[in-house]
Amino acid sequence: MVRRIFRFLLKAAAWFIGLSLLFVLLFKWFPVPVTPLMVIRTVQQATAGKEIRMQHDWVAMKKISPQLQLAVIASEDQNFVNHWGFDLEAIDKAIKDSEKRNRKPRGASTISQQTAKNLFLWPGRSWVRKGLEVWFTGWIELLWSKKRILHVYLNIIEMGDGIYGAEAAARHFFGIPAEKLTSRQAATLAAVLPNSRRYNAASPGPYVSGRIGWIQGQMQQYGPLELNPSRKNENQKKK
Repeated sequence: MVRRIFRFLLKAAAWFIGLSLLFVLLFKWFPVPVTPLMVIRTVQQATAGKEIRMQHDWVAMKKISPQLQLAVIASEDQNFVNHWGFDLEAIDKAIKDSEKRNRKPRGASTISQQTAKNLFLWPGRSWVRKGLEVWFTGWIELLWSKKRILHVYLNIIEMGDGIYGAEAAARHFFGIPAEKLTSRQAATLAAVLPNSRRYNAASPGPYVSGRIGWIQGQMQQYGPLELNPSRKNENQKKK
């Protein structure tokens, strides 16, 4: 019985590793048609009796404004081009800040982690989901380029209720394609990413307006974005 259980666990582990690598390699080259989060949100809309809406248009990286590429990095992960999936300095800072304020740690997820979570997993804070997030983040960092990680992120990230990716968000909120986004519009989309279902890019309130100004300032300080595969970018975090 013990041997049978061991063989089952061994086969399950092999299948899990194999399927993980298969999907990571598949999405290294092919567009992402749908994500678990998109399916979950659609089911939530249906069960709540709301209008079912899922706007998602995959576009090439050259069809996404460089301003938006820079805005999300300036806002979400300024060390993106240099780290290997996990910003240990940001994690340490978040832990110390939570201890000082006596509250739960604030988020310190990198763009790589958010890409892995949105592409392969479900929303939540369980240790199982976090462990899987670490697993998939490691693989996409190892097998994808930084440009590909950012490309997938910008095409699948939730930017509003039922709105996923840069192209759908640009057309919904501003009536233009993602390649035409200005610095201000790009900063506006980036500003709502911490909670895009709560904040509205079409009518930003005081908090979002403040973040827009801050993000634009960070974009100017950051300088030209270089997604260098060697990760020896001269840009430094400016927080």
